[in-house]
Amino acid sequence: MSGVAFGPDGVARCPWGMESESMADYRAYHDTEWGRPVRGDDALYERMCLEAFQSGLSWITILRRREGFRAAFADFRIEKVAAFTDADAERLLADPGIIRNRAKIAAAIDNAKVAAELPAGELTELIWSYAPERAGRPAPRTVADVPPLTPESTALAKDLKKRGFRFIGPTTAYALMQACGLVNDHLAACHVREAVERA
Repeated sequence: MSGVAFGPDGVARCPWGMESESMADYRAYHDTEWGRPVRGDDALYERMCLEAFQSGLSWITILRRREGFRAAFADFRIEKVAAFTDADAERLLADPGIIRNRAKIAAAIDNAKVAAELPAGELTELIWSYAPERAGRPAPRTVADVPPLTPESTALAKDLKKRGFRFIGPTTAYALMQACGLVNDHLAACHVREAVERA
């Protein structure tokens, strides 16, 4: 079994990229972003925040509010978010363009403060240091072959927590690793997999 799904365009994709209600949004994210390498402290901080906000929700909820998140969180520029005040936190709690969860908002601001204390490039280096060797890692054939967490994501979450980052456990860390290309979990028969391998 290939485990992939075929859309109206006849192209094979990971089945989650073909969620019926929101196919266009998922398909665009699946085809152009998910699994492609992301580097840069601000870019990784954004993905870390979005994955944390997604916890307990569907990813489409985050995708559809992404521009709202960017506007609310100063385009996820670490230095700017690190300077947010209690008044900013209250503003965010009243913003309908984002997920208004007090704990997640506080974690996003606190994580920016922690990230701002790191030398430039260190957040990128830290996260990417947990990317496993791709050689010899079999391509998943079905969604059931994709783990919810790995030893690497568990170690990354532990390291981030030790440094003061919050709201990123092993499962969220693995989702971050998948989204940012540290691992390639596109299914073996997915049309994007090969392009990600070359990236």
